[in-house]
Amino acid sequence: MPTGIGPDELRALTGQGAQLVEVLPAEDYEWAHLPGAVNLPLKELDGRAGELDRSRPVIVYCHDTLCDMSPRAAWRLEAAGFGPVYDYVAGKADWLAADLPFEGTAVLAGMFTRRGVATVGEHSPVAEALRLLDAQGFGPVLALNQAGVVMGAGYRDALTSASGEAEAGSVMRFGMSTVRPSEDAAALVHRMGHAEVTRVVVTRSDGTVVGLFFAADVPS
Repeated sequence: MPTGIGPDELRALTGQGAQLVEVLPAEDYEWAHLPGAVNLPLKELDGRAGELDRSRPVIVYCHDTLCDMSPRAAWRLEAAGFGPVYDYVAGKADWLAADLPFEGTAVLAGMFTRRGVATVGEHSPVAEALRLLDAQGFGPVLALNQAGVVMGAGYRDALTSASGEAEAGSVMRFGMSTVRPSEDAAALVHRMGHAEVTRVVVTRSDGTVVGLFFAADVPS
């Protein structure tokens, strides 16, 4: 029975010599694939399984949890005598949304995201948030919890109107929109233009900070 795994297990297994296989069509693979993955589309798997090394574990993946190509591929490979066989169930979408490296032609938001941006704790004083904002030269300042999850964003107007001793979290804007680093950069710029938004917070799927995406940073 194939074993479902996550990204940490995938990296550990490939580091130990496991073979990584994307079973999506060639055009999907060429757009973006995990580093070191080979492409054996599901429709071609029976005829091309011989390209794999039977002495090494195999990891298969497709697009996301709604895509059933990787579990089908995993069962077929196991039935053909390969083993052990693993299925990265969350797939390529999970990998890209986690801001992990990839290969291919995709031009994604994470490639233009400004990283190392100013951050404070929710209980940091407003004066500290303002100091970081001035040093950065652009906003907002992001408030993070102890796990690095973005809890809010502080903008100059709200920060300057508050007491310097007040907690930054008390004047942060909560519930702001965020995007994943896996978004198509051009499509995101287009959407931001319609919404008259110049910048957006970029987070991973678990809410941890990646940085800030500015539409003006993407070449037109």
